[in-house]
Parts: sequence; C-alpha cells; structure tokens
Amino acid sequence: MKGFLIYGAAALAEIAGCFSFWAWLRLDKSPLWLIPGMASLALFAYLLTLIEADNAGRSYAAYGGVYIAASLIWLWRIEGVRPLMTDFVGAGICLIGAAIILIGPRFVRL
Repeated sequence: MKGFLIYGAAALAEIAGCFSFWAWLRLDKSPLWLIPGMASLALFAYLLTLIEADNAGRSYAAYGGVYIAASLIWLWRIEGVRPLMTDFVGAGICLIGAAIILIGPRFVRL
C-alpha cells in the first residue's frame, strides 16, 4: 500500500513537472513555469528511490502502469477531458501489470 502511495505522489510530481514544460512551450506561459516544474521533476526522481524494490528497473517498470492511470486522471480533472472507456480499460490492464511486476518477485524466482 505504501508503494502505491509513493507511486501516486511520484506520478503527480512527474505530470505536474512535465505539464509546466508543456504550458511554457505549447500554451505560451512564462518561462518562470519551468522553476516549479524542475523542482517537481526532482521530487519525482527522489520519490522513486523510496520504492522497496531490489532493482531500479523493476521499480520504474511498475511505475509505468501507475503513471498511465495518473495521466488519465490529470486529463480528466485538470484538463477537463473525460477519458474514454478504452482509456479506463487500458489503465486497468496497466495497473494489473504493475502489481504483477511488484508482487511477482515475492512468489516466483526464475
């Protein structure tokens, strides 16, 4: 459970950081948007180090599923665009994959 909270916070930090660059380059916002954006991206990287995983790659791979779901929540809540049913199904599949990646090593050693 702690891992998913960390992943959720990391996703919010990454999406907010990336959005600041999007806002600057695509929405003609001030370059000052980059300052909190870079801080947010640094927070994202730090948060991923808190995940209890033996390998960074496994931690990042599992994070990908959480990132996809969080991106759709951002799309809906921040950008005001309701995701399609296929978006929800795809995100659900990705979250199942993330859980398998994180939990799997506890049960199976190949």
